Amino acid sequence: MDHDFHRKIVTREELVAATRQARQAGRSIVHCHGCFDIVHPGHIRYLEFARRQGDVLIVTLTGDAAIAKGFDRPYIPQELRAENLAALEFVDWVCVDAAPTAEEVLSAVAPDVYVKGREYEFSRDPGFLREREVVEQQGGRVIFSSGDVVFSSSQLIESLSPDAELALRRLQTICRRHELHQEQLAEVLERFRGLRVVVAGDVVLDRYVFCDVIDVASESPVMSLSRLSERRYAGGAAIVARHAAALGAQVKLVSAVAVDEASHYAEQVLEEEGIETRLIPSRDELVEKTRYLVDEDKLLKVERGKPEPLDSVAERRFAEVLEDAAEEADALIFCDFGYGMLTRGLLERVLHSVRRKVHTIAADVSGPHGNLLHFDQVDLLCPSEREMRSMLHAFEHGLSSVAWRLLQETRAKHLLVTLDKRGLVVFDRGSQDPRSSEWGGRLISEHLPSFADRIVDRLGCGDALLATATLAHAAGASLTSAAYLGSAAAAIEISQLGNVPVTAEALRTLLRHRGELQWTPTPATETQTVDAVPAGCV
Repeated sequence: MDHDFHRKIVTREELVAATRQARQAGRSIVHCHGCFDIVHPGHIRYLEFARRQGDVLIVTLTGDAAIAKGFDRPYIPQELRAENLAALEFVDWVCVDAAPTAEEVLSAVAPDVYVKGREYEFSRDPGFLREREVVEQQGGRVIFSSGDVVFSSSQLIESLSPDAELALRRLQTICRRHELHQEQLAEVLERFRGLRVVVAGDVVLDRYVFCDVIDVASESPVMSLSRLSERRYAGGAAIVARHAAALGAQVKLVSAVAVDEASHYAEQVLEEEGIETRLIPSRDELVEKTRYLVDEDKLLKVERGKPEPLDSVAERRFAEVLEDAAEEADALIFCDFGYGMLTRGLLERVLHSVRRKVHTIAADVSGPHGNLLHFDQVDLLCPSEREMRSMLHAFEHGLSSVAWRLLQETRAKHLLVTLDKRGLVVFDRGSQDPRSSEWGGRLISEHLPSFADRIVDRLGCGDALLATATLAHAAGASLTSAAYLGSAAAAIEISQLGNVPVTAEALRTLLRHRGELQWTPTPATETQTVDAVPAGCV
């Protein structure tokens, strides 16, 4: 047994060098490729069979970002999957490959034998057919293992109960892979200070009426409540602006309001929190959403107000205000709650003109009237899975497929899709150059679980994520860093009652207590040249 099995885990370049030396020594090369999410008895028998077909057994496995088996797959991160395979005595080399199929690595290695499971013997899968063609063109052959016992990683994973320790290990692996640690994220938070941000969208007044239960009313089977108190919150686009300001940014809010007490209250709150406003009276009344609660349980929501789309004159006026506000801005956030502020005509007027002025443009929608497809060529979209599927009428397709379609139709660069209590998935393009074939190719994805320890009130979680992730992107952070900070802000928001801004200090406190961030990166070591053939191969 090779106890120093980590030496077996190599890069593609090291793998090519090692197999070349083995072949020069007269040894035949056998190649296996797969996901190997949970190494089960079926995998062991498959690999043992492969080892008997030649002198050197190399195993390549699909990297996390290229696995399309569901939002929470792979169950085991690529680094741990590689370790599991390298620990097997009969495996000589292990390599994590970023491509979705083995075609490229097969071309580079040119194995004598490529072994697949018996289920591929009559497969017409295009990916496998290309792999087979590459192997045979280089003089190799494809053989199939016996398939006498069939196991399924997917079925095994579905039968497992959630494991908190494994979940932490997975998150630790993700953080190390993307170099997310406490010091790095703290530096990103510091760069929030002074960012110039413009928020545009519908202002909504959220009203919470707290009640006590008296009894069932005598005149009909309806609950009888006693009113105790009331709280009001400036919500909608206003809470996105308030989050950004509480995180340290200099914020301007552009919105359509009414000449009423609710609009006056929202304007007063924004002014007290240091947010510059461009509020133009163009509505009959401000939208109000009243929720009746007993303790922390919401019993009923009553909505006042209706969509009032801007007319052509108002569109021109708002376009001028937005373009003026966006001068020298670092970020522009569109919040479409579907009440008429962000019309298609307005977006067509301003999106391309402000694109030349603003580093980061982000957008999100809420409710049945907003439309993500109106946001053309923005940098970041942050919808929920339900919003995205409803918008595209895509309820039966896989999440990655729907995400790809949304990015193609909007020509957006990045996408964060929230999955309610299951966290979020980061979707990124293979290249941000529209001329590259990777622009419209397979998406790179990463799943982050929810960080919420307790759920008090879901209102405003998406708004907290949108504001925080946009600031991180504008501050030069990686997409995964932006998603992590956005998830952390959402976890803070969901733990408190009402539409309350998330502060930079609250975010710092949460980050200090996240176990997966408690590590210190070491200086990168120089890649060692492979100068020896695997033990036992000569």
